[in-house]
Amino acid sequence: MARSLDVDKLEREVKAVYRDVAETPDGEFHFEMGRPLAARLGYRPADLEWAPDEAIDSFAGVGYHFDLADLRTGEDVLDLGSGSGMDVFVAAGHVGENGSVAGLDMTDEQLANARRLRDEMGFQNVSFERGYVEELPFDDETFDVVVSNGVINLSAAKDRVFSEMRRVLKPGGRIALSDIVSERRLSEGIKTDADLWAACIGGAEQVDDYASMIETPGFEIDALRDNSQYEFTSDRAKGACHTYGVKSISLTARSQD
Repeated sequence: MARSLDVDKLEREVKAVYRDVAETPDGEFHFEMGRPLAARLGYRPADLEWAPDEAIDSFAGVGYHFDLADLRTGEDVLDLGSGSGMDVFVAAGHVGENGSVAGLDMTDEQLANARRLRDEMGFQNVSFERGYVEELPFDDETFDVVVSNGVINLSAAKDRVFSEMRRVLKPGGRIALSDIVSERRLSEGIKTDADLWAACIGGAEQVDDYASMIETPGFEIDALRDNSQYEFTSDRAKGACHTYGVKSISLTARSQD
């Protein structure tokens, strides 16, 4: 009998990893974290000026896409899988007081930290909501831009994620994201291993399949690039990179209305 992915176990594994990130950001993980990572990926000093140090310390993204997002003053932005909140605070700096940024995350500890930092820093245009990227708790046509960093690969229903992005975007809205994909399709053994999904490996879609998932609900990809600066740190992850070409990419796409 063919194995199938235990989605409930996957959710538990992912929550456990990112609960640990929130509570012990100086712990050992299969990925890098913090300011040195953000700088190497391409975050500019001007971007990071907006983010509290504690949010930067817990940053665990896989790429940089704010140049692709081209955020403008007054826009409304949604960050899927907002984690420590760093990208939310960076986006808030770009859109200004007349814009707004909402962060969505399913991990209570991450949300608690991000909300505390928001209140301490006095951000009036920032909110953090609990929810799932496959079922966004927002009305249709709410946002100008949706961003995400290293999160969609963790979803077992990526097609649903991109459909939900399309639903909550205003006509002509755009997405800008960084994520983990693969050059070759993963084996069934890897794709049904919840532990490997939680390690940002098992959920890596082959890059052409990933692009098709984005285009199906009505997006047109404007730019896609590899993030050679991003490196996995665990031996298991490095092995997958070698065997299947698992890698980080950043892209931007626009809804066709």
